[in-house]
Amino acid sequence: MKKTILAVLISSISLGSIAAEHNHEHFSDIGNQGGKPATKTTIEKNKAFAKTLNFSDIRAFENNNKGLIASFDKKTGDIIRNSFDFIDPSIANADNAPDSVNPSLWRQAVLNQAAEGLYEVIPGKIYQVRGTDLASISFIRSENGWIAYDVLLTKESASQSLKFFQENVPEGGDLPVIAMIYSHSHADHFGGSAAIKEAFPDVKVYGSKFITKEIVDENVLAGNAMSRRTAYQYGATLNRHEHGIVDAALAKGLSKGAITYVLPDYELNHNEEIETLVIDGLEMQFMDASGTEAASEMVTYIPSLKALWTGELTYQGMHNLYTLRGAKVRDGLKWSKKINEILITWGADTDVLFASHSAPVWGTDEISDYLKMQRDAYGFTHNQTLRLANNGVVLQDMGDEIYTVMPESIQKTWHTNGYHGTYSHNARAVYNMYLGYFDMNPANLNPLPVKPESAKFVEYMGGSDVIVKKATTNFAKGEYRFVATVLNKVIQAEPDNTDARRLLADTYEQLGYQAEGAGWRNIYLTGAQELRVGTLPGAPKTASPDVLANMTIENLLDYLAVRVDSLKAQHTPFTLNLVIPDNKETYFVEMSNGNLNNILTNKKMKADASLIINQGDISSILLQKATLKSLLENGQAIIEGDKSVLKKLTDSLTNADEKFEIVPRPKKGKEIDAKLYETTHKH
Repeated sequence: MKKTILAVLISSISLGSIAAEHNHEHFSDIGNQGGKPATKTTIEKNKAFAKTLNFSDIRAFENNNKGLIASFDKKTGDIIRNSFDFIDPSIANADNAPDSVNPSLWRQAVLNQAAEGLYEVIPGKIYQVRGTDLASISFIRSENGWIAYDVLLTKESASQSLKFFQENVPEGGDLPVIAMIYSHSHADHFGGSAAIKEAFPDVKVYGSKFITKEIVDENVLAGNAMSRRTAYQYGATLNRHEHGIVDAALAKGLSKGAITYVLPDYELNHNEEIETLVIDGLEMQFMDASGTEAASEMVTYIPSLKALWTGELTYQGMHNLYTLRGAKVRDGLKWSKKINEILITWGADTDVLFASHSAPVWGTDEISDYLKMQRDAYGFTHNQTLRLANNGVVLQDMGDEIYTVMPESIQKTWHTNGYHGTYSHNARAVYNMYLGYFDMNPANLNPLPVKPESAKFVEYMGGSDVIVKKATTNFAKGEYRFVATVLNKVIQAEPDNTDARRLLADTYEQLGYQAEGAGWRNIYLTGAQELRVGTLPGAPKTASPDVLANMTIENLLDYLAVRVDSLKAQHTPFTLNLVIPDNKETYFVEMSNGNLNNILTNKKMKADASLIINQGDISSILLQKATLKSLLENGQAIIEGDKSVLKKLTDSLTNADEKFEIVPRPKKGKEIDAKLYETTHKH
């Protein structure tokens, strides 16, 4: 029996995993820690880079350690931290990087490892639990209880963090959470919301402007691709050791569990730049920062505490203008100007700056210096990219060129280093934002698709045997960037070429060992891993039932349109009225020319059929509390006219491949070696 339209939708949603691919070639020479040693070239490059770094500046560590009230118990610490125990969090270890880790990234990994419990930001007023997730959760004292600001990625991490806070805060642990605030539309800031709601059912929820719309736009329409790519960027399938993931730039990593979403009771007024609200007796001034780090974002100033919350506009590092997992390019100029606006508006009256990631910064002068440097890092990236572009530097060259014009003050400052967003890929993002992917070289206007182009390259270069031989020589010389390029051509053309796969994996590995950016390291090492053992479980899913259940009907129909197989659908046109009585909305849906269209009409049009269903019942289906079949049977939903319309739609829908190919898969491979899998993925 064919599934109904919404049942099919549900069947495509699963949290927290990508199925393992069990038919990949594997190699048994990668060692019992899942990685080979750093080469002489990598060791020399990392040592040379270390000499450019200012390890005598330990201010971030001092701020990080300030105000610690309680270190984690084992249960709370195990959420993400237990398998990072190979990293000594002491300052003395910051300049003692293993050969296989970039020394700047290692220092960031040590800094983030030191975040390990409940911290006092302002005595009796503001506390943070840091180190249970990619983000921190903040608790702000209000008149009758607490305000929870940004509530982590998963229900499980939020639940444990809340409990840890209640048990260890000096006073007020028995008071309720009165309000919950989301600073912006990324999952690590709202995903744990159900844990707070379940503990305190009367909690009132606040969000930034248009947050629900932006959550759906970012996490659903391209959600499957983003989830697959997220596994690469955050090293979700990598083992945790000096040859694997050491950090996630913003914190140690992603917690595992259910990503939930409690719909806000109030979203900021879209007509106001700064909106003042009194939440349980506490005045809070919210400044709109949408279009900077997130499409929906805000920062907050608390006048009575002289406390500034910067959300994710600042942290101890350079952020992403383009996030490697995939998202719309962010406006570096707007980001820089917004930080400047924050500085001018509240900087002189701020005693403490705290945020979603990293430790707070205390003292007006230090906060001012911090904000100016953060502001100028984004402004530099935007302005100098365009200066270089206006002088003919093209997209492919921009990533290297931006470093040649970097002021020493930015290069020498730890909190503007490229751990999350490197200057290389951020500069290319600025170029792409203004000028697109095309550099105006006619040869790049219409290249062949990847695989046939690769086949021609292999042919022109004398065949794969010649290429692998030359690449082996170049690898020995440490010329990893070009070796990666040519060997990728070989395995695109010949995915079963074992020698090329082996050498390319080794090449990616060394590039990962040299990378300062955590995302770059994780991407290179995940690519090496998939070349060796295949696609493994571990990717988070942001398109969760909670997120889908809060979609508008238009969002839902747009999502279905993305799933239509146009070649099948071109032969089964239809029209449908979708009537939503509880919202008093009617949509006219038309399948034509293989494309699913929808428009809000608020009246029935001439159509083949009409489906009448309340949005509340659609949400129940998405939350897996009901099925369309049961709703039709008990009369809660009604289908009028040609009932085959639903079948036509159902038959046209496809489910995305959750483990689609990123590095080429061999056509003929072996089962993953169970022993190898266990030794390389103990976590």
